[in-house]
Order: sequence, then structure tokens, then C-alpha cells
Amino acid sequence: MKSFFATFCLLFFSSSWALGQSATRPNTIFDELSKEETGKGTVYVHQSDDIRAMVGAHKYGENVEQNGEETFLKIQGYRTQVFSGNNQRKSKEEAFRKEKEIKELFPDVPTYVTYNAPFWRLRVGDFRSHEEAYQMMRQLMDAFPGFAKEMYIVKEEVKIPLY
Repeated sequence: MKSFFATFCLLFFSSSWALGQSATRPNTIFDELSKEETGKGTVYVHQSDDIRAMVGAHKYGENVEQNGEETFLKIQGYRTQVFSGNNQRKSKEEAFRKEKEIKELFPDVPTYVTYNAPFWRLRVGDFRSHEEAYQMMRQLMDAFPGFAKEMYIVKEEVKIPLY
């Protein structure tokens, strides 16, 4: 009976500790400003608890994804589709070849090669608005006139970086 009680207590306290650890959030701007450091001044921040709860909340939610040090918001947005093909032998190679060419000219723009049977697709960018995707499409058409006939804008879930 004593061993059962000891095991129960151990499990209860370890699970309580684990839950407490997972519920902690990184410091907000208010916490950082209010830190007391030697040789520096003191900042007092007065705000309601509601405001404190809202600040930084966009970085923690069901639509937020963290990839290493980067944080992304997943929303419905737009991408420019550059290629779509269903030839099993050639389409995969062509999608990756076109992706490489685009990456050489636009290294900061994300590209996505996907396979959704029977189609290989190459889509470019993560844009909030149709206009942003259209601007990218125009730049791609100017840079790659041979790809222009296949390009159009698609609505898709995109990842917007949060800073």
C-alpha cells in the first residue's frame, strides 16, 4: 500500500511539473522592459492585465508554426503557380529544374514543389493579397518568358513570417 501511494505521489507531482513547464510562455515586451539590471535605469510599465495578455498573442495560437527560430502565421493567401504537369517521367524533373532557375534569380522567395497525384506543381511565394502574388507573377513572366503561358495565381494556405 505504501509503495502504491509513493508511486501515485511521484506520478502526480511529475505530471504537475510537466504541465507547469509546458504552460510557460516567453517573456513579453513588458517583462523585458521591467527587468532590473545593474547599471541601467528602471522602467515601470502600467497597463491592464487584458492588454498584457493580448501583447504577443499572435505568436502563440493554433495557426502559428515555429520552425527553429522563425515563427510563421498560417493563413489563406496566394501563390503564383509556375508549373503543373502530369507526365510521370518528365514533370518531376521539369518542376525541380524550373524551381532551381527561379531560386537563382529570386533567392529570397520561397518555392514549393508538390505532388498531388497525378500532378507535379511548382508554386512560388507566400502572399497575403492577390495583388502581391500578381506582382510576383509579372516579375517571373519578365524574367522567364518561356514559363509565362502556364503562370496564374492560386489561393492556398501560406506561411507569413512573424517578426
